[in-house]
Amino acid sequence: MDFLKGIADKAKEETGKIVSQIQHKRPPGSSTGEPAKEGERTYLIGGNWKCNGTTESLTALIKEFNELGPIPANVEVAICAPDIYIPLLGEKLRDDIAIGAQNCGVNEKQGAYTGEICADQLIDAGVVWVIIGHSERREGFVMAGEDEMLCAKKLKVALDKGLKVMFAIGEKKEEREAGTTMEVCAKQLAPAAELLNEEDWANVAIAYEPVWAIGTGLTATPEMAQETHASIREWVAEHVSADVAKAVRIQYGGSMKGANAKDLLAQPDIDGGLIGGASLKADFFNVINGAP
Repeated sequence: MDFLKGIADKAKEETGKIVSQIQHKRPPGSSTGEPAKEGERTYLIGGNWKCNGTTESLTALIKEFNELGPIPANVEVAICAPDIYIPLLGEKLRDDIAIGAQNCGVNEKQGAYTGEICADQLIDAGVVWVIIGHSERREGFVMAGEDEMLCAKKLKVALDKGLKVMFAIGEKKEEREAGTTMEVCAKQLAPAAELLNEEDWANVAIAYEPVWAIGTGLTATPEMAQETHASIREWVAEHVSADVAKAVRIQYGGSMKGANAKDLLAQPDIDGGLIGGASLKADFFNVINGAP
């Protein structure tokens, strides 16, 4: 058994070396501009590639992103790729864009969890950010959806292991029309508030994504989005702490693109975006450059 353990430890060590070598191959980025002023939040722009792309198409897209010029220093950028393409980001993506994943297993350790990828493995592959609670996973597609407590447990496991999390919440069209938007958001946030300690929130961004505006071309007006973001911040102040509410970044994710990013990001409680379709094209940089 000691012999087998020695082999396993050696394999893990070699894998770590390979991952490190891949990460060091990333081409240098060109972040520039003025950093966020003291007391202000840095904008967080996350790209969610969802279940899209091939090695060929994403290699071409990464090359395009690498050549699209500087990222303002007051903007943090991450791209969340399908797991199978995370190594591609690690090898080819400019190093001023963080690598992200779209899901993380609820299992705290490696083991007999067929089909899952745990937080340790994501970190080992160079992942910094992970999306948890996206509406498509909450709702389910053929498979059963993930309920509020499961999302909160996954959030806590990811944070405990050292990942940063974009925690997605949001209401459906009929819930918006019924005037229950904040009730829905509060229900999705409540288990997280129970499981997380105050320090955990330093590595959480709340991604408000109205389900009716994801991939539909519909977008909340800047005023509508601001109203909900302000209500979310008020809820955090009441149920977590005023300090966390002041510091936590709240992204908007509902068909944000270059054409509307500037107006949305100008709102006082919108601290970034979680971008779907536009993150698969050069327009992603128009969103990045839309930050004030």
